[in-house]
Amino acid sequence: MTLRKYLAKRIVVGIITLLIVATLNFVIFVLQPSDPTRYLLQPGMKPEQKEMIAREYGLRDPLDVRYFKYLRNMFSYGLIPPYFGISFKSKQTVASEMSWRMQLTVLLLGSAMIGRTIVGIPAGIFAAAKRGGKLDVAIMGCALLTFGIPIFVLQLLSIFFFSYLANIYGIRIFPTGGGLGGPYKSFWDFLPGAAWHLSLPILVLTFGGFGGWALYTRNMLIDALTQDYIVTARAKGLSERTVLYKHAFKSILPPVATMITLSIPGIVTGAIITETIFGLEGIGKWYVESLSRGSPNYPVVQAVLFIFATLTIMFNIIADLLYGVLDPRIRVGARR
Repeated sequence: MTLRKYLAKRIVVGIITLLIVATLNFVIFVLQPSDPTRYLLQPGMKPEQKEMIAREYGLRDPLDVRYFKYLRNMFSYGLIPPYFGISFKSKQTVASEMSWRMQLTVLLLGSAMIGRTIVGIPAGIFAAAKRGGKLDVAIMGCALLTFGIPIFVLQLLSIFFFSYLANIYGIRIFPTGGGLGGPYKSFWDFLPGAAWHLSLPILVLTFGGFGGWALYTRNMLIDALTQDYIVTARAKGLSERTVLYKHAFKSILPPVATMITLSIPGIVTGAIITETIFGLEGIGKWYVESLSRGSPNYPVVQAVLFIFATLTIMFNIIADLLYGVLDPRIRVGARR
């Protein structure tokens, strides 16, 4: 099977999978017993007024009509009216509410992911290069410590520490939560305040997450350094630096690239715990609030889940392609 045919097959399978996920996303909320109009109704409303509101939001349409309207809303990705639908809580389009929250979440988790990779991967390389030495022990000890502690514990400790400095000694290094609302006129209006208020969450997420990358990189690299082609490269008289970077590390690039690629969908859907602890109005916190059993906001939840499914499927396909680009053995197998 050629790479082009494989890609076409993966895309078709991805579209079918996305349609199945979208259908389940619709059915789950249709079967919920909670009344989604509770946000919209006032205590003094007459029954006919309540019914009119329910009809206005399409909640009294036949099931098949609601389903096809829902598919149109989802697969338009908020680019055409009604822009993912109307939020039951704010009565604004879901896309307009999502846009500024998306900026905050992507900046938070995107920066943290970049920080984790540029710290964790080199740390794993240095540890593997000095296996058994003091540097290896120091890096792995720190990595295991941060990897073993739940991220929310580190976040709560950081808030306590910097709040203590601010309240007792008047030393305000980082803001410890909140302070970011929306919407914003543009990303550039949003960026200065976000850079200040997101600095502590980004640092904590980076420190708490680099350990996993370091451990993964070190273990794969140590395994690669025991392979026969590494013995051959050393026998040719190549320097240890050349062996490490141009041979061993190059051989583990496909799984490392896959890990990075598959981490990207999580950037968009939000860090629920982080945004809740630090009081940040991002996608994750918005999603949890929309799942309230007493007053569910179905259009928001459906849009967030659909975007996550789309990104997961899309980046799985990209990861497969990256494997083919970075690993010549896969390209040879495809031509056969």
